[in-house]
Amino acid sequence: MPHTWPQLSYEKGHETYETLHLFTQIVGKIKLSKMPWTNHSWHVTLKVTPYGFTSEALQEKDFSFQLDFDFLQHLFLVKTSTGETHSFGLEGLSVAGFYQKVKDLLQELGIDCHIHTLPNELENPIPFEKDETHRTYLPEQAAALHQAFLKAQEVFTEFRAGFSGKCSPVHLFWGSFDLAVSRFSGKRAPKHPGGVPHLPDKVAQEAYSHEVYSCGFWPGNSSFPKAAFYSYIYPEPDGLADSAVKPAAAFFDKSLREFILPYQDVQQASNPTGVLMEFLNRTYEAAAELAHWDRKELEFDFHPGKG
Repeated sequence: MPHTWPQLSYEKGHETYETLHLFTQIVGKIKLSKMPWTNHSWHVTLKVTPYGFTSEALQEKDFSFQLDFDFLQHLFLVKTSTGETHSFGLEGLSVAGFYQKVKDLLQELGIDCHIHTLPNELENPIPFEKDETHRTYLPEQAAALHQAFLKAQEVFTEFRAGFSGKCSPVHLFWGSFDLAVSRFSGKRAPKHPGGVPHLPDKVAQEAYSHEVYSCGFWPGNSSFPKAAFYSYIYPEPDGLADSAVKPAAAFFDKSLREFILPYQDVQQASNPTGVLMEFLNRTYEAAAELAHWDRKELEFDFHPGKG
């Protein structure tokens, strides 16, 4: 396993990213159909594993199952608590083809699969069963993106450990296809306006029901065509856009209303972990200070040692 951070190219990889994004939406919607609602939609997220993504354990009648992406062997797998493992290759599949293969496999295992097939949080979405447009899967691009998610997850996990208030897991949101972790002040927030494409306003409003600082990593999209780290706070306090943050490559994007640190600047740094951690700490400090969070009560510094 390489110790350096992988190079990512939106130009070379974006079609693979788009296909993977839609594949994860299918798996995420299956998880959504099997799980009780948890605050801020934390029940629907996927987790990054050493080999790919996982739904974690899901329940079906009297047995459990798990849905996994393997980006080392480029497989999709279904594993059950009865000892069964089924898989198929990811290369060459359209979104419609992937959806049908997953549906057939789950039916074969006796797992109900009834989901809303229109993708969420995307402009002009195509129902899964009709999407023959998105079908690019380049193994090298998928593998590099997975390694970037793993590297980001390691830093986000360390960053999460510095907070004793309410904090999310480090997890992958398939709606926006970003790895994220969120810190909360404990105070109620103003009602969110909603307006996220193909997402019920009540879901966004529950997600942002309390004051939150969130940071994450995503591979980019057509309106922002490069991989980047981001952070933001809701509600946004006055003066946030004028905050001086580090490292030097970081900036406040006034259209996104987020701090941005391009992935390339982290990947090419002599100390990528240190550069990213500085970005997370400095943007959090700027946001929390302006929003008057009780940092003394919320932050955590405890080092019991190992062993």
